[in-house]
Amino acid sequence: MVQNKTLNITLYLISLVALIFITWWLMTDPTSKFTESLPGRDNRTATDTVSENIEIGKIFESYSTAYKEMTESWTRFRGNDFDNISRSQVKLKEKFDPAGADIRWSLELGEGHSGAAIYKGLVYLLDYNEKERADLLRCFSLAEGKELWKRGYKVNIKRNHGMSRTIPAVTEKYILTMGPRCQVMCLDRPTGNFRWGIDVAKEYVTEIPFWYTGQCPLIDNDIAIIATGGKAMMIGVSCDTGKKLWETPNPDGWKMSHSSIMPFIFKGRKMFVYSAIGGLVGIAADGPEVGKVLWKTSAWNHSVVAPSPVCMPDGKIFITAGYGAGAMVLQLKENNGNFTIDVLQEYLPRFGLASEQQTPVYWQGHLFGILPKDAGSLRNQFVCVDPADCKKIVWSSGQTARFGLGPYFIADNKFFVLDDEGILTIIKPSTSKYIQLDQVKVIKEGADAWAPLAIANGYLLLRDSKTMICINMNL
Repeated sequence: MVQNKTLNITLYLISLVALIFITWWLMTDPTSKFTESLPGRDNRTATDTVSENIEIGKIFESYSTAYKEMTESWTRFRGNDFDNISRSQVKLKEKFDPAGADIRWSLELGEGHSGAAIYKGLVYLLDYNEKERADLLRCFSLAEGKELWKRGYKVNIKRNHGMSRTIPAVTEKYILTMGPRCQVMCLDRPTGNFRWGIDVAKEYVTEIPFWYTGQCPLIDNDIAIIATGGKAMMIGVSCDTGKKLWETPNPDGWKMSHSSIMPFIFKGRKMFVYSAIGGLVGIAADGPEVGKVLWKTSAWNHSVVAPSPVCMPDGKIFITAGYGAGAMVLQLKENNGNFTIDVLQEYLPRFGLASEQQTPVYWQGHLFGILPKDAGSLRNQFVCVDPADCKKIVWSSGQTARFGLGPYFIADNKFFVLDDEGILTIIKPSTSKYIQLDQVKVIKEGADAWAPLAIANGYLLLRDSKTMICINMNL
């Protein structure tokens, strides 16, 4: 009896301890002392190898000069007019051949997310070759995907969600590139001959952005325009000589973001609009005041900024970022040559149009974009809003049409949208409803298909993290 009583007491105590433990486990939040993992919280910088001596432009190999010359170009990030809208008159298909007959060629690349620029039948792509440990500007024929030449430099890049990021800027005379670690290289476009290079991180004591730079360089009237961060906010450099023509001071110490510079003309004044880590700024683009800050605001200040500003004709500027930043709409005003900027709207991503990576498209007075993963029930959907109230969704693509972080643009009055896994969707642009025309998986493996799209003469270029394909969209 005593033995049974002792056993019962022991079992009771064990059960009581177990009950107390289970109750504690259910009521305690094990993440209560955790903090969100955001870039910069660990005090780590991406400039651990900035002292490396890099000989920009040293590598050159030529393979062929033969290619089919064409008439159209897509000369830079977001196209010829910086709005991701092709104005080509070439008629494009609304349906794909599901067997893949429309795919013109496929090319294996170094891991990354760099997109292509096109100039009259030639494709220019800044790739990273892990075996050679080099940034390489590669030139291909658009019609065949045949490599003609490459120019680059040795630089150590560690895999960090891919390596390459940016799109070259191309004109009739010049090619301008900006590599993952902020090396800028300028070449003669017809030959690939080296003109000059700048190691921005070294020269301007710039902190290289996390996941490397995503800033696509800009050529404006044969002048290279680069947002440097560090000792200067922005610089203008002669493409012909490499001479610095102007530098914008950076007294507030704003840092380089992943965003790219957008030219904007407002009330007759041309300016460069840039979303830095620290704020938004408008810098005079020409005249005797070139390089001067016309206006700026620190109302917009987030640690990771990838999308570029969307500047609208009435002076509204839409800016957005990921990691819960949401979006902001500002109003630029001018009075006797003086500019002011006011905040009209600011909200979290679950309350209106926002984007983590891609820059929204402005078309027929409306903004179109893919919502980020933290947008609640509308996450990763393609949406349309009126800039008068970006919190009011005009339409969304629905729960069965989500697109991740993929790119999109308009060509032949059609939206082409690529999702993370290489599925391409054609949508009819509309300011009233979502109209899907076709959808097919065009990249077989399809992983992290984030690079911006490019098109010329009906040849559509797109890629995932390791493969670029060319689709003949001509009717």
